[in-house]
Amino acid sequence: MPGPTRGRPTRRPLSVRAPKRRRGGNSRVRIAVGRLLLVGALVLAGLKLVQVQGFQAEALSKQAEEQRATQIDVPAARGSITDRNGNQLAFSVEARQLYAVPQLTRTKWAKAQEADPKIGSYEDWARGVAKFIQDTLGTEVNGQKTDEQTMYSLITKDITYVELVDNIDPAKAAAITEKYADIGQEYRAVRVYPNGELASNIIGAANWREDQEPPATHGVLGLENSQDNLLAGRMGRRVVDTMQGNNDVVIPGPGRSRELAAAVPGRSLELTLDVDTQYALQRMVTDYTAKSGAKTGSAVVLDSRTGEILAMANDKTFDPNDFGKASEDQLRNAAVSSVFEPGSVNKIVTAATAIEDGIYQPDSVLTVDYTIKVADRTIKDSVFHPTQDMTFTGVFAKSSNVGTLMAAQKIGEDRYADMLRKFGLGKRTQSGLPGEESGSVPPRNQWSGSTFGNLPIGQGLNMTLLQMTGMYQAIANDGVRVPPRIIRAEVDQNGARKEAERPEEVRVVSPQTAKTVRDMFRAVVQNEPGQTGTGPSAALAGYQVSGKTGTAQQVDPKCGCYSQTSYWITFAGIFPADNPRYVVGIMLDAPSGGGQYSASAAPLFHDIASYLAQRFQVPMSAEEAPVMQLVL
Repeated sequence: MPGPTRGRPTRRPLSVRAPKRRRGGNSRVRIAVGRLLLVGALVLAGLKLVQVQGFQAEALSKQAEEQRATQIDVPAARGSITDRNGNQLAFSVEARQLYAVPQLTRTKWAKAQEADPKIGSYEDWARGVAKFIQDTLGTEVNGQKTDEQTMYSLITKDITYVELVDNIDPAKAAAITEKYADIGQEYRAVRVYPNGELASNIIGAANWREDQEPPATHGVLGLENSQDNLLAGRMGRRVVDTMQGNNDVVIPGPGRSRELAAAVPGRSLELTLDVDTQYALQRMVTDYTAKSGAKTGSAVVLDSRTGEILAMANDKTFDPNDFGKASEDQLRNAAVSSVFEPGSVNKIVTAATAIEDGIYQPDSVLTVDYTIKVADRTIKDSVFHPTQDMTFTGVFAKSSNVGTLMAAQKIGEDRYADMLRKFGLGKRTQSGLPGEESGSVPPRNQWSGSTFGNLPIGQGLNMTLLQMTGMYQAIANDGVRVPPRIIRAEVDQNGARKEAERPEEVRVVSPQTAKTVRDMFRAVVQNEPGQTGTGPSAALAGYQVSGKTGTAQQVDPKCGCYSQTSYWITFAGIFPADNPRYVVGIMLDAPSGGGQYSASAAPLFHDIASYLAQRFQVPMSAEEAPVMQLVL
């Protein structure tokens, strides 16, 4: 067994110890790396800033200019116009305009083609768009060509912006822009007049106006113009991306538009018109004017109790869907914009005042000569007659100028002037109809000696047809004049109605005077041997009719004197006379056709009254009007 090794000392095993770590070593590394990264980032940022401000400044400035956020107005839906029964007379249909931005889209397409040559050229894309537009819209829309070749030519023009087609169906526009996001669409509204020329002189016209700021549907004629603020509503606001510094050109595509405030729709107008009565009146006036050979003709129908205009027609009208082709005469509403001397229809002022003041009774007898002298003028009756006794009723039934002036002289000038004012002459009726004239009555302090020889027989003053009809409305309404009106109510988008304020009424004569005058003027349509009035053709079987004919000489511009061949022919009537419901006024300007049509407007009143009786189922009069003594 071996013994211990000699000469070598015994060694103990050495213990293994881990080296001591230096505190903070890794943290210093991280800090150093972070500093290096930060310095690198700053260097890169500096280099980018140099690149942007130096080398790319012009390009980026141009790009920013090409696309900027812009706030624009959003048109509100325009209110409609209806008749008293809710029948649409004017309304708006939402539409769209398609447009393209060829230069921007071409540049964008070129960049996309560099990345993927398989997508084809800009021209290939344009052909696809053009074909899809034709497939969707057809080859023509509202007179605009939309065939493939036309669309392709527009889309490939080297211009910033191009309109492709206007006033198309929104659903079809959406189908096109959804498939081709680089085609843009803009809101449009098309104003529609479903009845064409019906009441166009009253309603007027409106269209989309690009020349106004902001673009929207604006009224240009009639009520569409005068009530534009009410119909138009309140604009909304939205933010859009526009191009090339042009705030009118919106860059097409999703996400380019954000609404800020919704538009508030306009209020609708409910008119006093009855569309069926308007249609019938317009047809009758047009036909009668043509038969009479008159330059123009107009008629008005008022509700005798409320003064509401049920119908107002002129022989000259226009199509508001295409009003640009109309003449100035067609665009005017002659019933309120043309003034004329009324002639004998104005004699109702003398009749009513003399009865009101107790000067005469219907059966009072006047001895009437063929002529009468007033100051330096001699006035004659229209038909020669020897001196004869007439009842006060007969003076008006026979339309005696001399008898009327005899009564007027007893009334006196001051009292007569006051009654002209009460009947509403010399100032606008405030009917709500644009273009209304005031007519004219000579100021009292400017009357000469002969003025009072003219006014009572309807010369030397002028009025509109609406004013003339309003005079008879006062007599029909028991002596209370209610100024006529055309707007019945405003209606908001929820259907809530706001009734128009009723005009202030004017007491002209007492109820008893009004009834007496109505009864007297029934003799105008009387047809009895020796006791026939001037307007028997206005009579309507089964109904009492009260009215007055008028034949007023026009001024001959060659001599400045009254013409012997040119006249205004007028008629004003109350129907039925025993229970008034309607008042009708008619004016024909210089009829020349000869025969009954050019000599009197009474036959036209008969036709209008006949229609009213059927349309509104007016009960027949309880008894016939008594035969009255006119001439003794």
